[in-house]
Amino acid sequence: MARAFFRLQKFLRRTQFLLFFLTAAYLMAGSLLLLQRTRLVIQQGSRGTSANQALPVPGEMTGVGMADPRTLQNPRLLVGMDAPQEPALDQRHSPRWLVSRNSELRQLRRRWFHRFISDQEPVQTAGFKGMKHTAEHRGTYMGCFTDDSRERTLKGAVFYDLRKMTVAHCQEACAERAYTYAGLAYGAECYCGNTLPTTASKPEECNSECKGEKGAVCGGVNRLSVYRVEELWAGAKRRRNVIYRGCFRAPENLTDAFPVSLIQPNLTVEMCSEFCSKKEFPLAVIWGQECYCGYPTRRFSLHDGAEGLHCRGTHNSSSAAEGKYCLVYQTPVQDTRCTDRKFLTTKSKVFVALSSFPGAGNTWARHLIEHATGYYTGSYYFDGALYNKGFKGEKDHWRSRRTICVKTHESGKTEIEMFDSAILLIRNPYKSLMAEFNRKYAGHLGYATDRNWKSKEWPDFVNSYSSWWASHVLDWLKYGKRLLIVHYEDLKQSLIPKLKEMVEFLNVTVTEDRLLCVENNRDGNFKRSGAKLKDFEPFTQEMKNLINRYILTVDEALRGRNFTGLPREYVPR
Repeated sequence: MARAFFRLQKFLRRTQFLLFFLTAAYLMAGSLLLLQRTRLVIQQGSRGTSANQALPVPGEMTGVGMADPRTLQNPRLLVGMDAPQEPALDQRHSPRWLVSRNSELRQLRRRWFHRFISDQEPVQTAGFKGMKHTAEHRGTYMGCFTDDSRERTLKGAVFYDLRKMTVAHCQEACAERAYTYAGLAYGAECYCGNTLPTTASKPEECNSECKGEKGAVCGGVNRLSVYRVEELWAGAKRRRNVIYRGCFRAPENLTDAFPVSLIQPNLTVEMCSEFCSKKEFPLAVIWGQECYCGYPTRRFSLHDGAEGLHCRGTHNSSSAAEGKYCLVYQTPVQDTRCTDRKFLTTKSKVFVALSSFPGAGNTWARHLIEHATGYYTGSYYFDGALYNKGFKGEKDHWRSRRTICVKTHESGKTEIEMFDSAILLIRNPYKSLMAEFNRKYAGHLGYATDRNWKSKEWPDFVNSYSSWWASHVLDWLKYGKRLLIVHYEDLKQSLIPKLKEMVEFLNVTVTEDRLLCVENNRDGNFKRSGAKLKDFEPFTQEMKNLINRYILTVDEALRGRNFTGLPREYVPR
C-alpha cells in the first residue's frame, strides 16, 4: 500500500512539474509576441521626425545649378548650425554627415516605408456544390474550358486581382475594352478575348472560389470559367476610343508587315479600329481605303515618325504623298506577346538588387523588367497592393533567388553588401518626393489632397526624405560591388536603349519584338492618370535650397566614380 502511494505521489510531482514548465513556456511566448506586436505598432504609428533630426546640410549658397564643386569642399559649410562639428572625410564621395547613416534616419525610413499589410485571402469553399455561377452580372455563362498557357485562346487582355476578383469585375474590364468573352482562372485571374476556347472541361473542374466573391466560381487550376459579355449592359462604359499614334512611313510591303487586312470603301477610323479590335491586334493602320492590323515589329517599330503634313489626304486617297505614309492608331487591345511571366527555374547565381529611393519609379521599372525578361521580380518588402495586381514575386522570399532581381529602398553597408550587383535607379528628387508623398497618403494610383500638402506633414517629410534621397545614392556608390546607374528621365525618354542595357546587365537575352511589345505596354497598371495640377507651389524657397544642395552633392559623387552626372534638369528649380 505504501509503495503504491509513493508511486502516485511521484507521478503527481512529475505532472505538476510538466504543467509548470508548459505554463512558463506559454507565458514567455505570449510576452515575446506582445513585445513584437508593440514594436510594429510603434513603427507604424510613429510620425516623421522633426526637421532638426534630419541630416545637416550646408549653409546658404550663393548660386544654384551644377555649380563649382568647391562650395562643397569647405568643411565648415558641410555641417549644420545645430549639428555637432565633425571633421571632413574623403571629398570624392560626399561629406561625412551624408555618407554615415545615423540610427535615427534608419528608423525613420523603416517607419515611413514599411507597411505591414495583412493579406487574409478568403478560404476556398470545400466542394463544388456550394458555389454558383449566378452572381450580380448580366453575362451568359458559356461553361468550363481548358486553359493552356502556351496556346491560350483568351489572350486579348490579362488582369490580376489576387484579393478582390469577382465575375462582374472581370466582365466589366473586358466589356470596357470591347471584348466578347471574359474568362476567369485560379480565382483571381481574368482573361479577355473574342474567340471561345475549343476544349471544354467537366463543370466540376472549375472549382476555385473568386477571391472577392464568396460562393462564386472563378475557374480552377488550368481551367477557365467563360462568360459572354453582353453588348450593352447597364453600368459598363465601353472604352472603344482609340489613341492616335501618329503618321509613319509605310512599309514597302504592307501585306507582309501586317497579318490581317481589310479593304473597305469609305473607310473610317472607327471601322478600322473596330475590325482590328475584333481580330485582337493592338495596332490599326490606315493606308488609303485599306486597313491593316498588327503589332509593332522591327519592320514597323513606330520609332521613325513623320510630320503630320505627309499624311494629309492619306485617309481619303491612297495617292497622297505618293502612298508612302500611313496613319497609325492604338486599339484598346493589349499587346500580349510579352505578358507571360514565371519564376526562375533554377536559383540565380548572381543576387541583383533593383535599388531606388521611394517614388523614383521602382514599380514601373519592375513592370518593364518583368515583361522584357519574362521573369518575376522580387521585393525586400511585401506590398499587398502590388501582389494583388500581378507582381507575384512580392510573396516570394526576397532571398529565394527565384526572381530576376529584388526591389529595395534600403541603404547602409550591411544591406548593400548582401547583393552581388545592383541597378541603381535615380530620379529627380523634386518628382520623387512628390510621388512618394502621393503614395503615402493616396496609394499607388491616387493623389494627396490639398489639405495634406498644406499640413505640417509636408515640411517634415521634405526635411527627412530629401536627406535620405542623397544618402541612398551615396551609400550605394560607396558599398555597391557592381552598379548600373539608370536615370528615370533617360529611361522614360529612351526606353528601348536603356531597357536593353538593364536586360544585358541581368544577363538575359530578349528579342527585339519583345522589347517593342514592352514599349507598347510601357505604362502598365501603375501610372497615375493625368497630371493633377495644383494651384500652389508645394516647395518653399527654403526647401529648394535644401534639395539643391543635396543634388550638387550627389552629382559630384557620381562624377567622382566616373559615372554620368545628374541630368541638368534637376537644378535649378
